[in-house]
Amino acid sequence: MSDEEELEAIRYRKLLELQQRIAEEQRRAQIQQQIEAQKQAVLRKILSPDARQRLTNLKMVKPEFVSQIEIQLIQLVQAGKINVPITDEDLKQILMHLQSGRREIKIKRR
Repeated sequence: MSDEEELEAIRYRKLLELQQRIAEEQRRAQIQQQIEAQKQAVLRKILSPDARQRLTNLKMVKPEFVSQIEIQLIQLVQAGKINVPITDEDLKQILMHLQSGRREIKIKRR
């Protein structure tokens, strides 16, 4: 095998690896989109319009926090620990409860 043929074989293998990686990333992205769509469909069923709007507004500021809350709300409803639909007032109480669990760090300067 000549150097050119060997180089061409290496290029071909690298191209195949790249194509496989791209295909895998696309599959992962598609699965992630499906999961997100299912989550949003469930949230539409369990949250009142005002509560959904509140979560949407909060998501602009704290997207990771809201994502965790959404998952927790779905789990609570599935376990039967919370009534459906969750109103805006219910959501406010849940958020207040979660916020009260966090400690504030105060730094005193002398």
